[in-house]
Order: sequence, then C-alpha cells, then structure tokens
Amino acid sequence: MLLEFIRGNTTAAPVPFVPEITLFQADEPIALWEKTEEAGPAQPPPFWAFAWAGGQALARHVLDHPDLVAGRSVLDLATGSGLVAVAAARAGATPVTANDIDPYSLAAAEANAAANDVSVTLLEADILDTDDPYGVVLAGDVFYSREMAARVLPYLLRAAQRGSLVLVGDPGRAYLPSSGLVEQAVYDIPVPVSLESVDTRRTKVWQLTHR
Repeated sequence: MLLEFIRGNTTAAPVPFVPEITLFQADEPIALWEKTEEAGPAQPPPFWAFAWAGGQALARHVLDHPDLVAGRSVLDLATGSGLVAVAAARAGATPVTANDIDPYSLAAAEANAAANDVSVTLLEADILDTDDPYGVVLAGDVFYSREMAARVLPYLLRAAQRGSLVLVGDPGRAYLPSSGLVEQAVYDIPVPVSLESVDTRRTKVWQLTHR
C-alpha cells in the first residue's frame, strides 16, 4: 500500500549531485503532503520525497570515499528517502540499516533501494535512547530544529565515544553543534527552490568527535 503510494506520487529520477543514484522524488511538497494526509491519519511533512542537501553531501562523500564504509555496518539515522543508505550500500557497506519513525520514509527507502539494486535493512523506531553499535553512523540534515538537535546530538556523541565513525551532512542549519566537529568536505548542492528558497546550498560533511 505505502509502496504503491510512493511510486504513484513521485517520479524516479537521478539525484542532482549524486546522479548515479535514482530516487523517487516529488516535484512539489505541499501537494504531496496534502495527499499523505488524505491517505490516513495526520502525517509529518514528506521529507522522504526530496534529496535534501545534507543527504546529498553525505551520499557524494561516501561514494567518493568508499573506504570509509566498505565492509562496515552502517546506520543511516533519520533516513528520509534512504539516499544515504543506498549510497553506503553501493560503496560496499554491509549491513546497512535505514532508520526513521515515519512509515512513508521507510517505504520510500525500500523503493529506492530496489530501484538502485542494493540491500538495505529497514528499522522503523525511535532509537535515540538506544546504544546498538554500528561501525559508521551517517546523519544527513538532522539539526533543523531545537527539539531534534537536543535528542540527536547525545545519541551521536555516544556512538562516537563507542568508536563509531560519525559523519554529519549539514547545510548550515541553525542547531548544528558549534564544537566537536571536524570538517571533512564542502560541496555546493543543488536544492529545490520550493523547499530552500535558493537553488544551491553550501553543505559540509563533518566528523563528530567524542568530547
């Protein structure tokens, strides 16, 4: 049912900054959000239908530096469309877990993994109070609100303290931590004007270090 909704209301197209990956993407956010609400109970915004700047930067970085993830277990936290999980799988990570609390997001991740012929494990749960070990934790565009940042940062710090490689893709969101980050890459990412009010976002990949 959800897979049918994803495929019926989006278009499979290459990701602007990661053209070797195809995603089911929407043209316009508001109309799609209205459709998700018509389909059932109140839904969060359809974050899963767009290639956000932080995710594009992380996906590009992982594909260009496969040694970061190859042969390692990877968690794509708050996966959205599954873009970063798909990139990690293509770069040789195994197993790759795509996590989100939105069932539409995980349906999109499933559809996008299939479209790119990779294997991704789906995990629908709030895991931010857990401590399951992963070799690499990837987090694209997760510091967009005070509430989200307050929950995500402690989780990522614990992962770094356990020895995980923690990489964050962020286009300068307001709640990005001001310390404990080591810059790894900078990209100018094409983004939908309808979402970002600009057509390009300078986006950085950071490694989070334990404090």
